Amino acid sequence: MAISAEAGRMQPSSRGGVLVGLIGRGIQLSRTPAMHEAEGRAQGIAYIYRLIDADLMGDPAPPISQLVRFAEYFGFSGFNVTFPYKQEILPLLDELSDAAQVVGAVNTVVLKDGLRFGHNTDCWGFAESFRRDMAGVRLDRVVQFGAGGAGAAVAYALIKLGVKDLAIIDTQAGRAERLAERMNIATGGSARAETNVQEAVAAADGLVNATPVGMAQYPGMPFPGELLASHHWVAEIVYFPRETELLRHARRLGCKVLPGMGMAIGQAVRAFELFTGRRTDMTAMARHFEATA
Repeated sequence: MAISAEAGRMQPSSRGGVLVGLIGRGIQLSRTPAMHEAEGRAQGIAYIYRLIDADLMGDPAPPISQLVRFAEYFGFSGFNVTFPYKQEILPLLDELSDAAQVVGAVNTVVLKDGLRFGHNTDCWGFAESFRRDMAGVRLDRVVQFGAGGAGAAVAYALIKLGVKDLAIIDTQAGRAERLAERMNIATGGSARAETNVQEAVAAADGLVNATPVGMAQYPGMPFPGELLASHHWVAEIVYFPRETELLRHARRLGCKVLPGMGMAIGQAVRAFELFTGRRTDMTAMARHFEATA
């Protein structure tokens, strides 16, 4: 069931404050708490943002269902969701926004009136960042690495931005095929699964990393660096470290690049609005992001 853009928004005045968090694994270096709490202070809200890191909860880690119940039990207004739970959480939710339904992944959950409302703010975050910083780049042929939860949001955003041919590459070929099919049904776009990395990159105008490769705990690049050329543009969704190996290599070649912090800032803007019912913007959240550097 789809929900409207306003559904599930919290009103902080009715709760005396906002307690939210981030559910994921290996998230101790996340800047999201600092961004949200800084904007809360700026708006005069009693705003607390906590990390719920499954990697610190024993081996094996508790299931996502237990983490969600934990948030409900302790009175959370909602929470963000990151790797590896963006798709795993879907069966646990009561209602989904339109974007979350199309993408098949959720990164923001609002808890209200005993219900769990799932949203995807990654789509808007990536698209808004791309519009601001990559205006004028060619969008005829784009290669996206990664078909997971974040990859689904990015693929949807790229098609909406006007990409004519989107080749999706994933270590699990079947996952790339399913994502391409879902995007084409939902948008009428031209997405396709691809397995020949060398040929796809050679023909591409731009490349997008929508995998966790490049994060502190997953160092490296999602494809061989020698395939990259100066005529490519490169977009990243990993924002910590701020300068991934892929971005460093692309800059050395003279490629136009989009750092992952743009998507991180954009999704935080939308998530904050859903959690609080208050408006904010990219400029304000970017200022908070820079302050955490």
